[in-house]
Amino acid sequence: MTETGTETTNHVPAPATAPAGNGLDFENWACPVPLRATPAVVMGHGGGGAMSAELVEHLFLPAYGSAAAAELGDSAVLTVGDGTRLAFSTDSFVVKPMFFPGGSIGDLAVNGTVNDLAMSGATPLFMSSAFILQEGTALTDLGRIAQDMGAAARAAGVRLVTGDTKVVDSGSGDGVYINTSGIGVIPAGVDIGPRRAAPGDAVLISGDIGVHGVAVMSSRDGLDFGTTVESDTAALHGLVAAMLATGADVHVLRDPTRGGVAASLNEIATASRVGVELIERDLPVPDTVRDACSLLGLDPLQVANEGKLIAIVPADSADRVLAALTEHPLGRRARRIGTCVTGHPGMVVARTGLGGTRVVGLPVGEQLPRIC
Repeated sequence: MTETGTETTNHVPAPATAPAGNGLDFENWACPVPLRATPAVVMGHGGGGAMSAELVEHLFLPAYGSAAAAELGDSAVLTVGDGTRLAFSTDSFVVKPMFFPGGSIGDLAVNGTVNDLAMSGATPLFMSSAFILQEGTALTDLGRIAQDMGAAARAAGVRLVTGDTKVVDSGSGDGVYINTSGIGVIPAGVDIGPRRAAPGDAVLISGDIGVHGVAVMSSRDGLDFGTTVESDTAALHGLVAAMLATGADVHVLRDPTRGGVAASLNEIATASRVGVELIERDLPVPDTVRDACSLLGLDPLQVANEGKLIAIVPADSADRVLAALTEHPLGRRARRIGTCVTGHPGMVVARTGLGGTRVVGLPVGEQLPRIC
């Protein structure tokens, strides 16, 4: 992740005496908090866009220092003594409402962590589940969420092996929050990471975008778009396995959740120092999503997905990878949407139907808060 935008950040005087032994050198912080002129945490810090990136880059990483492993991908890749490579990931889920068309916070928590592991090419094996419950939450709701988690875990072939439960006072939370962590094994020969995107690579998407964000928003706000929009929440490791089975050297995988396709592609472009050119007419945006975004002034490229992936592969492998995607139930509407280029490194642009181009920027904050 990297800082984007031109806003001037505030600089605040260092305290006269830093707490002893805390490891922070306040006097030499290049960009201390508050960030983007905000003296406190705001919703945008959790949106997966520029504000999230700034929080990580300018607050967490300096505070962690040498204790941090700063690859900043969907999961960390760890090598154990015998050379086995493990993927390890953690995620928290605070979606509102807890139940929405097509899913719930329960299956979302399992699928989200499975997908973070899968984006490293890993086969997910084990997960933890930790609950923060608000006093007064109906046990029937909690039971339904637990059932959904169990069903999603069984479907994904992962085991829930450890967990924790905490309860906070009524009014101190919002029903149910869930944290999940996961561990998976990466097959030999698989090397997937955001820095591997190269000029000439094809950019593929596994299906329709923006569906999850619109589904949650319509359920939360009672909006009627003429038909029920259901979340695309799904575990994608089987889809990844089908792609790898083609023998293609898959360079990058990413599931475009918070911040949508725009955030994911900007992060990839920044990490690999390539440009990305999208063909706007090739973007698979369903009419319901397009209509909802038009009505509310949203960009479908910045709306969250929970069952889609972006794949960046060498151009000479694109056709066979795309064929593998479209043969899988979760990739029926997969298509090529763009190309990595040498021009405008670190930037994503879209070619419009009129022949012009527009910059697809990294979202600053969050268009739709509490969507995962």
